[in-house]
Amino acid sequence: MEQEKVFDETSLALKLFIVLSRANRTIADLVEQDIKRYNLNPTEFAVLELLFHKGDQPIQHIGKKVLLASGSITYVVDKLEKKQLIQRVNCPKDRRVTYASLTESGTNLMKEVFPKHEEEIKRIFSALDQDEKQVMIRMLKKLGLQELN
Repeated sequence: MEQEKVFDETSLALKLFIVLSRANRTIADLVEQDIKRYNLNPTEFAVLELLFHKGDQPIQHIGKKVLLASGSITYVVDKLEKKQLIQRVNCPKDRRVTYASLTESGTNLMKEVFPKHEEEIKRIFSALDQDEKQVMIRMLKKLGLQELN
């Protein structure tokens, strides 16, 4: 068994940052690899997944929900529209608002691929048991929700 090194507080924080960053990169790479099997990029998949699980969304709000700049969202929506996976739908109550909506092809694609994607996510995190996953969720939320001074 590997012996744990003793670090001062600053060194420990830096070590944690490096380990967390590398783990995040590895997980992101594995997820991207999975998504590419469906001829999508991670942003396209995120938009499809949002629409699949949350229904039609105003295009202006999608960027915030998938952590994408508003200028980029138009490009992604255009690409998904060209692939005939989503369509733009005008809001009947407010002409300034346009919704993104899954097409039948988009819905069928997500019904097919999302269960496979879930299984891949489960596999990626299978190195951790259920208790470890719960602890990590709590700890990462604690880190992510801290206030910046």
